[in-house]
Amino acid sequence: MTAESLALISSKATQKLLGELLGQYRQAHPGVPVTPESVGGVDAAKRVQAGEALDGVLLASDAIDRLIASGHVLPGSRVDWVRSGVAVAVPAGAPHPDIGTEAAVRQAVQAARTIGYSTGPSGVALAQLFARWGLADEVTAKLVTPPPGTPVGQLIAQGEVSLGFQQLSELMDLPGIDVLGPLPDAVQITTVFSGGVAATSRQPDAVRALLAFLASAPAAPAKLACGMAPL
Repeated sequence: MTAESLALISSKATQKLLGELLGQYRQAHPGVPVTPESVGGVDAAKRVQAGEALDGVLLASDAIDRLIASGHVLPGSRVDWVRSGVAVAVPAGAPHPDIGTEAAVRQAVQAARTIGYSTGPSGVALAQLFARWGLADEVTAKLVTPPPGTPVGQLIAQGEVSLGFQQLSELMDLPGIDVLGPLPDAVQITTVFSGGVAATSRQPDAVRALLAFLASAPAAPAKLACGMAPL
């Protein structure tokens, strides 16, 4: 009898990494089929809240906590498995502004024709940073918000965004953009991604075993290769 596939939903930020790690997991556990789907984090949370039949949920830690509080992810099942920082990018061939210090990033934001960042946790933190700098209205006037599930890097490559901010993992290897590097430490925004067992899961133990693997030491090299870091 073939085991029922584990249905996972995750945010786009971890899509590439999750694909690589699930490939390793399938090799080590050939009897455990896994079906992942990566969408915008906000949409993923809405689908979990709507009671969609899922086994595992992989989102930013605060989103997992909210889903636990609302009863859509099982209490005690949260596993933190990777962390990710924000990087800055411009269209390929465009001038490279200095982003080495907080002051330099602020100047680059003011000089940019258009600004882009995601609607996820890092985007919320960026909006707070711009407000602290007194640039909230200025940034809002030139903000290009990507549609759900559309990476900021795509808008940068299309020339719609002249200075974009997103998880490094989502900007790496994208054609049509130049990644300037990570935000400086003084203003770096780190997101911890966590997993949990969906309340609708019929295979909670299998999900827990998978989450333990994602958080394990053997998974670390893939995380580093994808621009993220183990915890």
